[in-house]
Amino acid sequence: MVGPRTPSMRGRVAVVTGGTSGIGLEIVRGLALRGAHTVVVGRGKGRASSVAEAIRGRTGNSQVEGVEVRDLSLRAGWSTLADELLRRFPAIHVLVNNAGAYYVRREVTADGFERSFALNALAPLGLTTLLRDRLRASAPARVVNIASAAHEGYAVDFNDLQSADYHGFEAYARSKLELILLSRELARRFAGTGVTVNSLHPGLIRSGFASNNRETSARLLRLLIFLFGRGVRAGAETALRVAGDSDLEHVSGEYFSRGRVVTGSSASRDLSTARRLYEVCVPLTQVPEIPLPPELSEPTR
Repeated sequence: MVGPRTPSMRGRVAVVTGGTSGIGLEIVRGLALRGAHTVVVGRGKGRASSVAEAIRGRTGNSQVEGVEVRDLSLRAGWSTLADELLRRFPAIHVLVNNAGAYYVRREVTADGFERSFALNALAPLGLTTLLRDRLRASAPARVVNIASAAHEGYAVDFNDLQSADYHGFEAYARSKLELILLSRELARRFAGTGVTVNSLHPGLIRSGFASNNRETSARLLRLLIFLFGRGVRAGAETALRVAGDSDLEHVSGEYFSRGRVVTGSSASRDLSTARRLYEVCVPLTQVPEIPLPPELSEPTR
């Protein structure tokens, strides 16, 4: 809830992918209440614009806009979105990579990637990289990546990044681990530019998670979340804090839960794995590599 201690974000442009439902929609609402020029990115013709109109009415913030994206699991999706954002917004101060999904059955995108890997890991990397110059020019700027505590207990399998041996939840969990690691490596590559990159666990939230699946296992998962999860407003709290609170302006490369920095799994803190994963994923995204600052270019241990 917005109160006297809630920092104003007036004059700042904040972009939220997956902003038309669930946690993303609540993040959009929170940013608009803080006064940010808020950009709702979502699928479905006219849906983002309709959500933006509703948020303008609910918050009294006239600077809420919608941007349509066809499919963020595709290279063409994040590339076209980046072009549209660069065309329409001279400054971007906050990028919340919230769009993500869990797939019970293995799906392959038109680019040839397993879909949860493409959407949950490659898309945030690709979009952030394509917006890098705009983010730097807008500094201080923040990239906020929505990950998950589901990553705990898993490791990156460089021999099977595409999950040919597919288990739905494992593929989802590994993609969120990969997002945390890519966030840490991006933070190193943005070091000294005024752009911070952090990831977070929003909590177990009743947000429509797994609603794109009809299988019995997904229905059971949704039931457990309904019984034990918290509301979407609680799910947005940490993202809003990382996106806007003044005490975090210089915090980068961290993983948050319940509004504070937490350690995450040992696998999620391995910087050598993070660097290797980044170097493997950049060619897949077909975006330019962001070079490390000279002082950080030595091999990580």
